[in-house]
Amino acid sequence: MEYFFQQLINGLTLGSIYGLIAIGMINFAHGDIFMVGAFISLMSFLVLGIAGVTWVPLALIIVLIIAMVFTAVYGWTVERLAYRPLRGSFRLAPLISALGMSIFLQNYVQLLQGARNKALPPVIRGGFTLTEGGEFDVTVSYVQIIILLITLVLLVVFTLLIARTSLGRQQRSCEQDKLMASLVGVNVDRTISITFVMGASLAAVAGLMYLVRYGVIDFFEGFIVGVKAFTAAVLGGIGSLPGAMLGGLMIGMIEAYWSGYFPVEYKDVAVFAILVLVLIFRPSGVLGRPEIEKV
Repeated sequence: MEYFFQQLINGLTLGSIYGLIAIGMINFAHGDIFMVGAFISLMSFLVLGIAGVTWVPLALIIVLIIAMVFTAVYGWTVERLAYRPLRGSFRLAPLISALGMSIFLQNYVQLLQGARNKALPPVIRGGFTLTEGGEFDVTVSYVQIIILLITLVLLVVFTLLIARTSLGRQQRSCEQDKLMASLVGVNVDRTISITFVMGASLAAVAGLMYLVRYGVIDFFEGFIVGVKAFTAAVLGGIGSLPGAMLGGLMIGMIEAYWSGYFPVEYKDVAVFAILVLVLIFRPSGVLGRPEIEKV
């Protein structure tokens, strides 16, 4: 039973990262934006270490700001180069363009950083022991607590932003009908650019949390994590922020429990098997609403 609860904590932590990426996921290159944010965080930690900034809270804040700013620039660039020129094209064109941008970012980072894994020594140490004295001690680290709290705060903030602000209304209108949104005065290009910047900033936060939690990143990690984040968005329901977070938590717990009780090599198979079942029996996702076409 102790091992079960430990895997629950591990699954919630990993699922929070997936969910945070899924919240801001708006294109198939988003996983690689996450990877870029993790590499920027790694380089920022190294520069701060050389500069003598050793107080962990200050270093984390500085790294977070740097990662969000530079990753947001990458997100804005992806929108301007890979999406805006194709906005009036057929629907498959942006998908192909995003996949091409994903491949470009992978090779771009590989050329700059090399193909080997890049490691970061533990930045935040320690934690709490929840149960002890049995066959297995259940622990929760400070890093896991921080990840869960940050994810919860960002979920609440972005849910309120989308639901109750003028920018959120503009984003929802562009999602439903860009032509009608432009007719009522919404600057569609600017709104979409801001959305890409916001999504990239969330990916930077997720990249920093992933790096601090697991201590290693490579140029191909973004593709795998991006596919799982997309799976989380589909599981929870496309267009639903709570649904995306719920989908991320589901995937994280599936991976954690499968890795704990079954061969770890097949954990991805289990995740995508669940996705297939959801697409068959509930295509709109757990919290998604089926679209009703009005005639």
